[in-house]
Amino acid sequence: MDPEAVRRSLEPTASAEEITGSTPARLHFYDPFVLQGVSIESSEHGRLLCSFVVAPRHASPAGYLRSGVTATLADQLGSAVFYCSGLPRSGVSVEISVSFVDVATVGEEIEVEGKLLRAGKSVGVVSVDFRKKKTGKLMAQARHTKYLAVSSRL
Repeated sequence: MDPEAVRRSLEPTASAEEITGSTPARLHFYDPFVLQGVSIESSEHGRLLCSFVVAPRHASPAGYLRSGVTATLADQLGSAVFYCSGLPRSGVSVEISVSFVDVATVGEEIEVEGKLLRAGKSVGVVSVDFRKKKTGKLMAQARHTKYLAVSSRL
């Protein structure tokens, strides 16, 4: 496991100015917009634990965490689990599914736990659980499948 690779995979690729909109829009806007404020609590082989506080930028007008933000976090944090497992790359997403069982509101702290379920020669699968940190109540659960094999050059 390379903790530095995990950290680098979650590092925002846009500046604060790009995120806040004070400069022209650039590529790679959405992921840093969502990932800003996510803290790595712990990482070990095949497991990553993070947390974040639902910010107004993450929420709908009604104040609930947007499903797209949850899906983006499932994608990014699920991918980081492969680095926690010692793999040199996180692969290419094949499928991401998210089941929503509760809502989170602005100001709530959410704990996100990603676990490696399988890493074969060509396919890997992780689960990503979103829980309310205060109560431990499950908010959403994602399954992320990735193609891991190195592409051949034609």
